[in-house]
This record gives sequence, C-alpha cells and structure tokens, in this order.
Amino acid sequence: MSYDVFSGFYDSLTDNVEYEKRADYFCRLLSLCGAKEGILLDLGCGTGSMSVEMANRGFDVIGVDSSIGMLNAAREKCSGYGGKILLLNQEMQNIDLFGTVDAAICVLDGINHLPSAGDVKKTFEKVSLFMNPGGAFVFDVNTLYKHEFVLADNAFIYETEDVFCAWQNNYDPEDGSVDIELDFFEEEDGVYYRSSESFSEKAYELDEIKKMLEESGFEVMGIYDDMTLDPVKANTERAVFSARKK
Repeated sequence: MSYDVFSGFYDSLTDNVEYEKRADYFCRLLSLCGAKEGILLDLGCGTGSMSVEMANRGFDVIGVDSSIGMLNAAREKCSGYGGKILLLNQEMQNIDLFGTVDAAICVLDGINHLPSAGDVKKTFEKVSLFMNPGGAFVFDVNTLYKHEFVLADNAFIYETEDVFCAWQNNYDPEDGSVDIELDFFEEEDGVYYRSSESFSEKAYELDEIKKMLEESGFEVMGIYDDMTLDPVKANTERAVFSARKK
C-alpha cells in the first residue's frame, strides 16, 4: 500500500474535510488532556494539511507517513514553515524519533489503515515510548458500524475539476475489513488516462482499542462521536479517542 497514486488526488477528493475546524476540535481535546503547546507528532500526516493547521496553532510538528508520494505533496505545502514542521518517511508502527513529544494525533482513519490489531498495538506502544509523561494522544477511527453499513460492498463516484474517481469496496464480515479499489480518470486533450490504487481498512471494537491503549501506558479520557464531546452511539461512523500518557 504505497498511496503514491492516491497522493496526487488526495487534496482534491478531501476538499470537504474542513481542516481548520477539525484542527480546532483536536486542539480542544488535546487541551482537555493538558497539552496546549510543545512538540506534536502527526501520524499518517498524508499531504500535510493537518500538520500545517497544528503548526499554525503553536505546535512544533513532526509529520510521519509511509508514502513518499504523500510526503512530497506535504513538503510543498509545509515549505514555508521552516523548523516548525519536520517530515519523516516512516511507518507509524515503526516510528523512531530523535527525542520525545508532548502530544500526538492521527486523523481521518489512519489507524484503520494499519494491517492488523498487532500493528495497532505496536503503534500505541511506539507513541507511548516517545511521549513525555502526561502527554496527550488523540486519534479517530472508522467504526465497525461504518464498515458494515456505510462502506460495505458499496461503490461511490467522486468528480472534481481535476479527476473522476470510481471507488469500489469489498467488505469481509469475518474481520471487519474493507478492501478498497480506486480508479482515477484524468482528461487531457480529449483523452482520458486511468490510474489505480488499492488498499484495505480494518475496523475494531472500541473496547478492544481502549484495552490496547491502556496496555500501552495510556489512560483513556474519552471516546467521542466525531467533532463533538458526545459519547459514541450505536450508529457512530467515526469515533475519536482522547488519551493521556500515564
């Protein structure tokens, strides 16, 4: 899963994310855990949109992503921030930092892109290892409900000025995973060029994620319905975890 093809279209296809509002929300959760400044780790930073927003809010940011394509896009976006944003090409379950951080985030279901529960646990352990005591870790995940009832075996079409995207899913009820196939079509001089990307997402019971966090040295402060401080519901599509390093 390189995401290098996807990186060329990612910003166009996520234009509705409203990163400023999401950054404000994540900063609120970090603040409730006591993290208001310092060094912040942005796991699965992608094209760097959230890294920029967090730098604008006073954090020194370390953005980590496994995709060279994503990081190349992020490098252009973050070029004016000097030492405020450092970008590293690493898998989040194998991060190796030069020092410790005061906070960490992972947005837009980055945790779901890890291949197994073991990789999720290893990621939590790595974040804990490189986080100062009392530091905050906030991340979101797509829920089993979303995988079963929203993504499922469905297909979606996205069209922007830059690209036409056909999105097809294959849901496995045995392990809650969704295999995703993306086909991108770009028009140039009356000719359409096709490129493709495929990857998988896995969803887990929220109690399982909570247990892995606690076993990795975190105290779970809250599990919220996305963009709120409300508790998760049976039909919550994206859950947000707020945790503090013990």
